[in-house]
Amino acid sequence: MTLQFIADGVVAGSVIALGAIGVTLTYSILRFANFAHGELVSAGGYLTLLLAAAIGSGVAGSMVTLEPLSVGWNVLAAGAIAMVLTGALALLLDALLFRRLREQGAAITVVMASFGASMGLRALLEVLFTSKPAYLSRDLAIAEPIGFGMRATADQLLLVAVTAALAVTLHVVLNRTMLGRAMRAVSENPALARVIGIDVTAVVRATWFIGGALACAAGVMLGIVVQVRPHMGFELLLPLFCAAILGGIGSVPGALLGGLIVGIAESAAVVWLGAEWRAAVSFAVLISLLLIRPQGLFGRAP
Repeated sequence: MTLQFIADGVVAGSVIALGAIGVTLTYSILRFANFAHGELVSAGGYLTLLLAAAIGSGVAGSMVTLEPLSVGWNVLAAGAIAMVLTGALALLLDALLFRRLREQGAAITVVMASFGASMGLRALLEVLFTSKPAYLSRDLAIAEPIGFGMRATADQLLLVAVTAALAVTLHVVLNRTMLGRAMRAVSENPALARVIGIDVTAVVRATWFIGGALACAAGVMLGIVVQVRPHMGFELLLPLFCAAILGGIGSVPGALLGGLIVGIAESAAVVWLGAEWRAAVSFAVLISLLLIRPQGLFGRAP
């Protein structure tokens, strides 16, 4: 039996993991499920598309692909800039909408507002870019053997490498820097963190920015290996939350592992049961694990 579903699952899981890390950070520090996170994924993909076109048209030879990748350096540079801009967009959403509602202490109102923001951003993207798919590269990517009967393209291997690098970097930041210690303190007890002198407002802003930047990275990678569409982030939303809960809220390694488990489970479901069972299988895995370990793989028991 071919093991190709594992390679496909790791690729899909890497995209899910990037988005799930942002979800788990937002939930652990801000105490609410941000359903607009999926639209940040889509916005990041479209920002990259626009920036890559602008860079490519302004610099001679910039559209030459970086062998063996199917994209040029303009796409990679545009993705890095788009991560900053998407982080800024997340900050803007918080300043205009979520911060005011949080200050009122109405948790359910904040969640419902995130639903509204999700629909509004998705509709705006569809108006601006239409529902027609867009592509960061038109070049054909050829899958090469990687062992054990599995094949992957250079773009897919780049996706896995970027996910691993970003997850390791963020894990180091959270555990070895003053910002990371402040974020963990606010996650444990915001009131006590404020009493001991931690700037909770700055921590909240950093959380939004990091979550938005990682959502953009997921959108960029999804755009490179598949395509960019207004609904792609919304379609990814349930797997993102599934991975974040599976790994344990607040845990970056947990979100990474949860994303890989969800991705491989969905890929296996497509092979063995059919594409219509993808979501059902991933949620069955989630429920089965939570029955054994309610706090998730890396979560702490209350």
